[in-house]
Amino acid sequence: MRLLFTSGSPSDTVEIARALGAALRPGDVVALCGDLGAGKTLFCKGVGEALGISPDRIVSPTFTIVTEHAGPVPLTHIDVYRLAGAREAEEIGMRELLSGDGVCLVEWAEKIRELLPTDCIQVTFSISGDDRREIAVAAPDRPVFEEFRARSIRFQRGG
Repeated sequence: MRLLFTSGSPSDTVEIARALGAALRPGDVVALCGDLGAGKTLFCKGVGEALGISPDRIVSPTFTIVTEHAGPVPLTHIDVYRLAGAREAEEIGMRELLSGDGVCLVEWAEKIRELLPTDCIQVTFSISGDDRREIAVAAPDRPVFEEFRARSIRFQRGG
């Protein structure tokens, strides 16, 4: 399933993220790609909120690389911006992090594409104005993602 969304504000981005977060299950990996300032960390806050984690606790783990959040569904938030690539990511145990028991969000996932599970959810951000973002979501065809599509229809192109 591939969906295209238009976000006109940060609150729209969070709402789309909450809808996706409600569809995620333990073991899901979400690969977030896009330019600096495109909304990846903001999106992570929305997903975390849907998983029962306060958005205030979710900040960019750029310097720590990995932040783990306990919650009804554990959340591992990874930011690989400062890593040289997949080899360095492997050296810090990325494969184990990606196969954890909770949901895993990976910012700058394009840097470690070859390590990502083939069935990961891919979210790509494009800046199209001051607060306007185009968000593309590619997800496996599972019934739960139909629910995500229905909950976020007002943000979809043509929706």
